[in-house]
Amino acid sequence: MICLRDMIPSDIEDYVRWFTTETEWMDWDAPWEWEETTEEAERRDWTEYYETVKKLPPDAPRKKFEIELDGRHVGWVSRYFDLGYLDNPEQIPAVGINIVEQNTRNHGVGTEALRQFIDYQKTHGANCVYTQTWSGNIPMLRTAEKLGFVPYARVKDLRTVRGQKYDALTLKLDLYQEEQP
Repeated sequence: MICLRDMIPSDIEDYVRWFTTETEWMDWDAPWEWEETTEEAERRDWTEYYETVKKLPPDAPRKKFEIELDGRHVGWVSRYFDLGYLDNPEQIPAVGINIVEQNTRNHGVGTEALRQFIDYQKTHGANCVYTQTWSGNIPMLRTAEKLGFVPYARVKDLRTVRGQKYDALTLKLDLYQEEQP
């Protein structure tokens, strides 16, 4: 069973591992952004983050949830408003996902987790959401397509990954589509 939840203390060591030794997932999630780090720095940063999360009131809107699959922490979903290369004066949220544990990919976990998070955004007032990726991230593009995202903006050759140029993509999902007769 897939559930979204707040961070718990045991997640800290998962993040330390994911950001220092088991980093294959970074090949997909904006690989042009990542910098080397240390276990100590990650442990400190994620502990600080956890301390802020645990102080949140239960009804406070969340910008990030952990993904749990059958009791196992496998990744996270998040939202953001800074779209980088694209103006966002309406402050439409963009949603993202990371399924870090390789053996849980390609089984619908990401699609279902992102669907749950989009539903959460809808219950907190979002009329539409964006997602952003790059043209070489085929798994994310398939997930977005399954959820009904459509192309919104493309910047040709903006991203360089492993020496190759890729387009930066923004996709949009309207959450209140008119019902068909």
